[in-house]
Amino acid sequence: MNIYVSNLSFNTNDAELNELFSKFGEVSSAKVIMDRESGRSRGFGFVEMPSNEEGKDAMLGLNNKEVEGRAMSVSIAKEREERTSGGGNRGGGYSNNRGGGGGGNRW
Repeated sequence: MNIYVSNLSFNTNDAELNELFSKFGEVSSAKVIMDRESGRSRGFGFVEMPSNEEGKDAMLGLNNKEVEGRAMSVSIAKEREERTSGGGNRGGGYSNNRGGGGGGNRW
């Protein structure tokens, strides 16, 4: 079972995340997601547990549990969506119509 954990303390590391979940069963992996530029935690991570039952127990036991002053949010991880080569959100609002609206002379 792949589990999404959010609202983590920015001090939480992989080993601490593993330790929290291992109280409920075997943990295959525990990974806190880090910012590429700063190297700091982004405040969320993923835990993989081979047993669905143990994973559900961990979710029930740890959801809203306060760790270092923050109440963790624990849920089943959603499948990662494939990104298209279209570039995604480009900000919006831009139009090739440069008329500006109103239809009349500006002056």
